[in-house]
Amino acid sequence: MSIDASIRLLTVMVLWAACYPLITIGLDLAPHVAFAALRAALAGVCLIALGFLCHRRAPVGVRSWTLIVVVGLGATSMGFLGMFHAAEFVAPGLATVIANVQPIIAAVLAHVFLGESLKVMGKFGLAVSLAGITVIALPGLAADHIQGYSLGIAYVVLAATGVSVGNVAIKRLTGQVDPIMAMGCQLLIGAVPLALLSVLTEDVSSLAWSTEFLLVLLALAVFGSALAFWLWFEALERISLNHANAFTFLVPIFGLMFGAAFFGERLETIQATGVVLVLSGIILVQRSAASSSRG
Repeated sequence: MSIDASIRLLTVMVLWAACYPLITIGLDLAPHVAFAALRAALAGVCLIALGFLCHRRAPVGVRSWTLIVVVGLGATSMGFLGMFHAAEFVAPGLATVIANVQPIIAAVLAHVFLGESLKVMGKFGLAVSLAGITVIALPGLAADHIQGYSLGIAYVVLAATGVSVGNVAIKRLTGQVDPIMAMGCQLLIGAVPLALLSVLTEDVSSLAWSTEFLLVLLALAVFGSALAFWLWFEALERISLNHANAFTFLVPIFGLMFGAAFFGERLETIQATGVVLVLSGIILVQRSAASSSRG
């Protein structure tokens, strides 16, 4: 893997990890689905505006637009809905474990629809990283004794499935469309079902248009969505989905680092063990990729 692709992927993981504390703050200031819809819509507008300013070409063709719609409904509509609602019912520890089955789901889909496959070393690496995520989350698992537990699990699975489907569609789009315009369009498309659902199920008037909420929304939309999707698309233009997805196991690790740096959280010994497992798994997946390219 090139240094350029690695930097893009690491940046995306840092951006996604930074989203979690921001979402936690924002959920107290706005209805969940309305918050998710605003985030997606603002991110989409930012990317499309940037695309027009840079004279980027809009997507053309039925195939491209079909895939963009799949990304929007999967990664944005299902992904945002699942994770924003799951926060009501499931503690972050368990949600982290379940959400990180996404690379496993995506590996199956990538094999079926993209013809990608992992060698034994790569599969073992994904399993090791998933085990590491489980170990990292162990301190928070005991907190999941609240009403709506099963519903919370369902929301996390919904998000993981949507993101997996969206990632396969993004990989199919690479090389066919401009990244900025394509990701901007899918974010706007994904925002539509979220907005409709919010109007039908939530009291939108309870949204608190405070300076704090606007700053959180802006950070999530511009950095956590627009920039992250753009960089993710460009990374997938350079490497396979399976090998890029292995980096998503880093998100909880960066989350722990943010917690230690800004919220005074301490990294427990068991979590440090999990970090080692995650990093070991990613190394195995990347070594598998390197051996595949040589072969």
